[in-house]
Amino acid sequence: MTRKEASPHRLDRALVWEGFKALLPLSLFVIVFGVAFGLAATQARLGDLEIVLMSTLVFAGASQFAALELWGPQVPFFTLLVTVFAINARHLLMGATLYPWLEPLPPARRYAIMLVATDANWAMAMQAFHRDRPGLGLMLGGGIALWGFWVLGTWLGLHVGGAVQDPASLGLDMVMGCFLLAMVVGGEKNLRMLLIWAVAAGASLLAFYYLPENSHVVVGAIAGGLVGLVWGKQE
Repeated sequence: MTRKEASPHRLDRALVWEGFKALLPLSLFVIVFGVAFGLAATQARLGDLEIVLMSTLVFAGASQFAALELWGPQVPFFTLLVTVFAINARHLLMGATLYPWLEPLPPARRYAIMLVATDANWAMAMQAFHRDRPGLGLMLGGGIALWGFWVLGTWLGLHVGGAVQDPASLGLDMVMGCFLLAMVVGGEKNLRMLLIWAVAAGASLLAFYYLPENSHVVVGAIAGGLVGLVWGKQE
């Protein structure tokens, strides 16, 4: 293997295709949640085109469900904005952790990758980077797979949504959590990573019980990120 082939910064069609195939199994579960969202959005009286466009352009499952809960004749715009930001605040730290590998890319490629960034393809990419292997193909190809099947699931939800009204009742809400846990267990193992995860988890739990709803996502992400930043500066 040449240096170019082994470079973590490498991104080409072959790697994108490999990333697509790597996230394909998980993407099949995403369809089910897309179906549930399509059905819920229909019940919230959104039009078919609006529903599909929301999944296509927003591509943020938890935020989209949260938006539906606030949807009505009078949409509380500020509350909606804060809620969506809180749920997706972790993407700020995702971008920061990916910056060393994204920085050499042209802006168009850089933003294309971040448009389809999710917890799943980010976790797999970071695992690859820590092993000095290319991870950008996992980010882009895997993100395209997840996005495509999310949109497909949303479209199916408009027509066959009654078949899957509650994915949690089937235990499907545990799929992503188990997947991310597997990524953590199989990822980099050292005192620094242990401390980062411990602080993030502890801060999230405290925020979950004592701070407003959804704030635990932001608090945990910031707490873990600060530990990683401080430890990194001391090295």
